[in-house]
Parts: sequence; structure tokens; C-alpha cells
Amino acid sequence: MNWLDQVKWDAQGLVPVIAQENTTGDVLMMAWMNREALAKTAELRRAVYFSRSRNRLWFKGEESGHVQTVHDIRLDCDHDVVLLKVTQLGHEPGIACHTGRHSCFYQSLAPTGWQSVEPVLKDPEHIYR
Repeated sequence: MNWLDQVKWDAQGLVPVIAQENTTGDVLMMAWMNREALAKTAELRRAVYFSRSRNRLWFKGEESGHVQTVHDIRLDCDHDVVLLKVTQLGHEPGIACHTGRHSCFYQSLAPTGWQSVEPVLKDPEHIYR
């Protein structure tokens, strides 16, 4: 059996993917992959996602330069979530979020609601072409 056939793809042919920083364990982002994106990621050892808004493959960093080098690809026990252990390139510390932050998970629930707890490392206006 092909390793891609072991993934439980949803009705749209997608699987959720979590990108985790290889050295710190920080959860950087969540995205989606289709079969082609996962196969390309395994082949290139570079994160390639499927953009639902653009309806096409999205090579992480193609506009921002914030590329993710992939060290390990893991599948969860239910075969329906993929974990990538990555090195986030393009800025020190690495920027994974389109808001210019290290992680997309920069909001923490406080008694008054969601609050940003991580700084913007680079203004998104200066990231995207």
C-alpha cells in the first residue's frame, strides 16, 4: 500500500497539518495539504501546503521568503492529522504567521477576551510583495 493511501483524507481530499518548530517545539501554524502537497513536501523536504482560498498548492515562503525546511513528517494515531517538524527560515527568529509573528497561535484567552501575547517581528506590509 502506498504511504499516501494510509492518510485519512477528508471529503475535499485534504488533511490538516500542524507545523512545529523542530528545536523549540513551538507550534507555528496549522494548514491543509492534499495528496500532491504532502508528496511534494516529502520529496522536497520543504513545506508545501494546499491553499483553500487560492485553490492551489502553496509553497510556504513563496511570497514572504519564510520557507519551512522539513525534518520529520509524522501521522497521528487516527491517520487524520499530519505533523511537520520544521525549521522556519527567512527571519530570526523565524516568522511563520502572515501577521509577522513567530507563530499563528499568538492570541491567549484572558478574562476580557483574546489578547495578543507575541510581538509582531516584521510588519506584514514589508513581507509580502
